Amino acid sequence: MNILVIGEEPHYAAFLEKGGLNGHRVQQVISLERTGSLADYELVIDLNFDEHTERAGVYARFPQVPVLANIVRTSLSALMNDYAFEQGFSIIGCNWLPGFLTMSVMELSVMDDAQTTSMRNIMTVLGWEYEIVEDRVGLVTPRVICMIINEAYMAAQEGTASREDINTAMRLGTNYPMGPFEWCDKIGIRHVCGVLDAVYRATGNERYKISALLAREAGMDVAVM
Repeated sequence: MNILVIGEEPHYAAFLEKGGLNGHRVQQVISLERTGSLADYELVIDLNFDEHTERAGVYARFPQVPVLANIVRTSLSALMNDYAFEQGFSIIGCNWLPGFLTMSVMELSVMDDAQTTSMRNIMTVLGWEYEIVEDRVGLVTPRVICMIINEAYMAAQEGTASREDINTAMRLGTNYPMGPFEWCDKIGIRHVCGVLDAVYRATGNERYKISALLAREAGMDVAVM
């Protein structure tokens, strides 16, 4: 399979740890502008689509090329409303955020049965396990983990416990592989804030409103009530 992967070098290096690409022709670029026609590829993997949703307009011109795109801060339905996909919808939503790339089961969202069939074929060829989740902002795992991180920052801000103790409590009490502050470092604090802000705007749920301490450490100007 001829595969195009779009992403910065550190993100791409982490992606390669997932495996499954042996025997395939893989080209990595940092932006869509640095490649030729998408018709030359059988699969596109867009690791940073959330930051470049305008690429949907390009993908719409090549409906025959499936795109596994990092879609956490928006949704497939929103993309269909914002861009013209008269010839077919080729984008499959994935959780490609740093910190989740090597999870044993991929989290995917699709729009219809035709996409489900295409996605199943791709996963079989690459040998990746997957789970289809509802098409919504934040998907499932990023939404939950980022909310926990936010609550951990609130607890630290209030002096409830130290960061080290909060990490330890989450690892031992819930059997999580990492504590919330460790997760934050792994995902990247600005990614965490981006997910929280997107989910908060989509739901209005105060649980996702970025805490003052988290916003301050991310260098963000976020109004906190």
